[in-house]
Amino acid sequence: MATIPGRGSMTDDERRGGDLPESDRSESGDDALHAAAASHESAATSSMAANLAASARRRSKSRPTGGGSPDGPDTPGGGRPGPATRPSGRAISGQPNRLGDRVFQGLAAGSGALLLVVMAAIAGFLIWKAWPALTAGDELNKGNLFTTQKWTFSSSGPSNFGVAALVFGTVVSAVIAMVIGVPIAIGIALYISQYAPRKLATLLGGLVDLLAAVPSLVFGMWGLYLLVPKTRGFQSWLNDYFSWTYIFDNTRFTNTNQYGQSLLMAGIVLAIMIVPVVSAVCREVFLQTPRETIDAAWALGATKWETIRAAVLPFGRPGMISAAMLGLGRALGETIAVALVLSSAFRINGHLTEKAGDTLASTIALKFGEASGTPLGIPALITAGLFLFVITLVVNSIARAVIARKKDFVA
Repeated sequence: MATIPGRGSMTDDERRGGDLPESDRSESGDDALHAAAASHESAATSSMAANLAASARRRSKSRPTGGGSPDGPDTPGGGRPGPATRPSGRAISGQPNRLGDRVFQGLAAGSGALLLVVMAAIAGFLIWKAWPALTAGDELNKGNLFTTQKWTFSSSGPSNFGVAALVFGTVVSAVIAMVIGVPIAIGIALYISQYAPRKLATLLGGLVDLLAAVPSLVFGMWGLYLLVPKTRGFQSWLNDYFSWTYIFDNTRFTNTNQYGQSLLMAGIVLAIMIVPVVSAVCREVFLQTPRETIDAAWALGATKWETIRAAVLPFGRPGMISAAMLGLGRALGETIAVALVLSSAFRINGHLTEKAGDTLASTIALKFGEASGTPLGIPALITAGLFLFVITLVVNSIARAVIARKKDFVA
């Protein structure tokens, strides 16, 4: 074996390399290069391992007693380092560390608690003031609070009142408003958010928001002086061709001029009033649909309607439910508009075009002036308010339960 300066000993194969053909010498050179690379890699790996072992020994000497992670200082019981063992910086935890954070947390918690206190105070006040009417015996109220369809009071003798007709009128008018108004509002929201050009969408969105700011008194006067007179023929037509449905059957009127103020007209006015609220919320929900979902539907060859049906509507379903509940809340509590377009009659009547029915809110507004002269007048009106409060809570609780089934919308 010969020795070449700067390289070490030369093997017999290397000495014979000069006598080999060109191809054999190339293969021999490649083998030598691979061997040298492997030797260098092995040496580098050994050096790296030695350095890592030395670093681990130095950290183990400064580590507190107990197991832990090799990535850094550990707590005595193992796991992530705590504030006492962290070398520098502030500890990360779920609790506020600064005064401003603690103050803000207290204000937020206080706001939530205040809401519960206010609701409890309202319920307590209503029960307290309505208690005389709720507990009135036969000597004060000849009727049944839940089934009587009358609303008469006497200062010298027993009164005769119940909330059955009021609850019926409130629920029926609100249902009519929902059936008519919600589909229209969703259609408007879909057009503004998905179909309309940008400038037109901005204009229509502003008009819808402006319509939501119109006072309810204006809607009521419009319904009384324009809608009711102009729809007498329409109500008569419903009776002529759809009387078989019972709800449009009118057994009292014989000519067109007798038609007018009814639960149907009240429901239509309420439908127009809730359209802006429902449409505004649905529009914002539809605009939040992930663009990736819409693009995926387009990539699969879906049409515009198929994209809306497969991507936009499923994403916005919880929002649509919430918007509908907001509209229902306004329909249930509307007062002046309903009082103007609804003929007050304290009886349950399923014929929607007849002059019958009243609502809880409109009765409170119309009868409050004459209720102070009787011992049960004010308590009876507050009882009507208590029933409206309970109906609103029940409806919103049901809506919340429906929304809770959509996990993406649960707060």
